[in-house]
Amino acid sequence: MTTTTEPAPASAPAAGAHRPSFGRLMRSEWTKIRSVRSTVWSLVALVLLTLVFTALFMQMGIANWDNTTPAQQAEMRADPTGTILGSGILLSQLAVCVLGVMVIASEYSTGMIRASLLAVPKRVPMLAAKSAVFGLLVLAVGELTAFSSFFIGAPILDGKVPVAIGDPGVLRAVAGSGLYLALLGLFALAVGAIVRHTAASITVVIGFVLVITPMAGLLPGSVGEHIYAYLPTEAGFMITQQHPRAGDLLGPWQGLGVLALWTAALLALAVVQLRRRDA
Repeated sequence: MTTTTEPAPASAPAAGAHRPSFGRLMRSEWTKIRSVRSTVWSLVALVLLTLVFTALFMQMGIANWDNTTPAQQAEMRADPTGTILGSGILLSQLAVCVLGVMVIASEYSTGMIRASLLAVPKRVPMLAAKSAVFGLLVLAVGELTAFSSFFIGAPILDGKVPVAIGDPGVLRAVAGSGLYLALLGLFALAVGAIVRHTAASITVVIGFVLVITPMAGLLPGSVGEHIYAYLPTEAGFMITQQHPRAGDLLGPWQGLGVLALWTAALLALAVVQLRRRDA
C-alpha cells in the first residue's frame, strides 16, 4: 500500500517583509511633491513675491518716515526685525496653508489616497512620512525666505533703524520664522487630513487665520486676552518678534510651543480618523 504525502506548505513570509521602510515612504512622498509642478512653482512664487513685498514695504516705510506718527516710529525702532519679517509673512503663511491642505486633501479628491493606503496598510506611517517630507520642505523654504527677507530689509532700514543679524533676538526671530511656517504648514496638513475636502479644508484654515484669530483679539477682559494669546497663529507668530511687546502673555518659544501643541493635537486626531474611516 502506497501513501502519498502532501507537499509541505510554503513558509509564510516574515511579518513586515513586504512593508516599505520609513525611508522608502519618505522618498515616495518626496517624489509625489516634487512631481507636481503647481507645488514647485507655488513655492518659487512664494519666495520671490515675499522678497519683493518685503523690499517694497521697507522702501515705502523709509520714504514716508517723516509722515509717520512718533508711535509708529517707536514701534519700528523697538522691533525692526519683526517689521522686516512681518512685511511678507502674511503672504507666506497663506501660501503655506493652502499647500499644506492640498498635499493631502487633493489625494482624497482624486482617489490617489487609496493607492497610498494599499501600499501601506497600517496607514499611520504614510501620514507620518507625508508630514515629515512636507514639514522639512517648508522649513527649508521658510528659512531661505526669512533670511533673504532680513538681508534685503535691513540695509533699507539702516538709515533710520539699524539692525544686524548679531543683535539680541535677531537670529532667533529670523530662524524662528522658518519654524513657524513649517509648523503652520503641518497644522494645515492636519486639517486637510481631517476634513478630506480641498475647498472645505482651505476655507477652514484661512478662516481660522484671517477671521477667527483677529476677531478673538476683540474679546473683552482677561479671558479674551488669554483666548487670543493661545490661538495657534497668534501664539506661533511670537517667535518672529525680536523683542517681546508690552502686555504679551507668552514669550517667543512659549508661543511656538503652543502652536506645536495645536499641530500635534490635530495630527493625532487625523491619525485616529485615518485608522477608523475608509478612504
